[in-house]
Amino acid sequence: MKLTVLINAIGTATDSLRQHPRRVTGTLAALLLGTGVTAFGVAPLAPDAANLPTRQLTEQVQPLPVAAQTEALLDHSLSLYRSEVTRSTDSAESLLKRLSINDPQAAAFLRQDPKIRTLLLGRAGRQVTAEASGSQQMLKLSMRWATEDDAFFKRLVIERTDQGFTSRVENAPYTRSTRLASGTIKTSLFAATDEAGLPDAIATQIADIFSGDIDFQRSLRKGDRFSVLYETLEADGEAMRPGKVLSAEFVNGGKALQAMWFKDDSAPSSAGAPASKGAYYSMDGKSLRKAYLASPMEFSRVSSGFKMRFHPILQTWRAHLGVDYAAPKGTAVRSVGDGIVDFAGAQGGFGNVVFVNHRSGHTTVYAHLSRIAVQRGQRVSQGQNLGAVGATGWATGPHLHFEFRINGVHQDPIMVARKSESVPLSAAAMPAFRQLAGSMRQQLAFGESIDQTRAE
Repeated sequence: MKLTVLINAIGTATDSLRQHPRRVTGTLAALLLGTGVTAFGVAPLAPDAANLPTRQLTEQVQPLPVAAQTEALLDHSLSLYRSEVTRSTDSAESLLKRLSINDPQAAAFLRQDPKIRTLLLGRAGRQVTAEASGSQQMLKLSMRWATEDDAFFKRLVIERTDQGFTSRVENAPYTRSTRLASGTIKTSLFAATDEAGLPDAIATQIADIFSGDIDFQRSLRKGDRFSVLYETLEADGEAMRPGKVLSAEFVNGGKALQAMWFKDDSAPSSAGAPASKGAYYSMDGKSLRKAYLASPMEFSRVSSGFKMRFHPILQTWRAHLGVDYAAPKGTAVRSVGDGIVDFAGAQGGFGNVVFVNHRSGHTTVYAHLSRIAVQRGQRVSQGQNLGAVGATGWATGPHLHFEFRINGVHQDPIMVARKSESVPLSAAAMPAFRQLAGSMRQQLAFGESIDQTRAE
């Protein structure tokens, strides 16, 4: 009975679908949506792929031509590169051998070219990069070296051409990168900077920057620490020499001192130096650059002060009108301030001596030099090299005799340097200065955190 009713119902539904297809379809759609039906199944209409007939097709394919590619690979030349540092004992053959080059023609050119004989062979400590073929023939050789110019380095280039070898000397600009380092004092400043991997030139700059506040020979304490951000000058991707310190912090006896390099282009300094020279300032804009340096040498020892003394040659008591600095022969001597050379040559008991006139009737004297690096009438800037320590004139050993005169009257050089005024920062430069100082503080703080983490 139930089966008969179901068949009759299906028949009735089929007749209705034939007579009213749209109405029934719409009703069914509304019913599905209204009742929340979200999924339904549909019987597959395609046949099962496993039951389909299969057949195999065979087609002949022509390979691409590879002869041209093979010839190109055979003609391709392999270049090998190697770098070395020159030695004072280098000959053309020994240098090329260390560079894994076996090229008698290149060796003969190195021996004969005057630029190469002067600049390369026998010069120690210079970076050399060579390009050679797979058969060990030299294709190119270049050598780089630093000069006193902090903008450009020198490069000697030797190349093989169809006509033979050529050589030339080029000026190329440095690429500047910055590095951050920090350290803790255990024994001395230089021991700490060596441990931190800092170049000696950067350690010297740190000492110069804070020399007005810290006596690095007497005031350092175990546990003092420093952080420094500095430039590295790179040539062809290799570090060539250190640049300047950009910012530094030194904590001495619990007291933190900070400094940063800033170039004030808005106005010339009061000492008459060009505006683009730049100087070091505290983070609040106070200049750390005095009109005069505390010492005419980076590191030295006062052997005789500004006082009465028993003269070692005249064997009498008399006033010592300057300060003597004990230092080895050849130690560099620098000008303590901006000025013009008034005299450079030999003069009596002074031996080789340089007189520099500064502003306001100030004159400095540098005596007993072994050599002189300036000439009369030359303008010099603070820190510029004037010559080297010697024992010329009335001297019993190598040292520098240094005098400071104001309107011809001798003054204690150390006291004059301490009382000399700072070179101010112009008001127009302060907005740019404050912005840079904020960035420098963050980087120094990062360097300090690295040092503390390493110590822990």
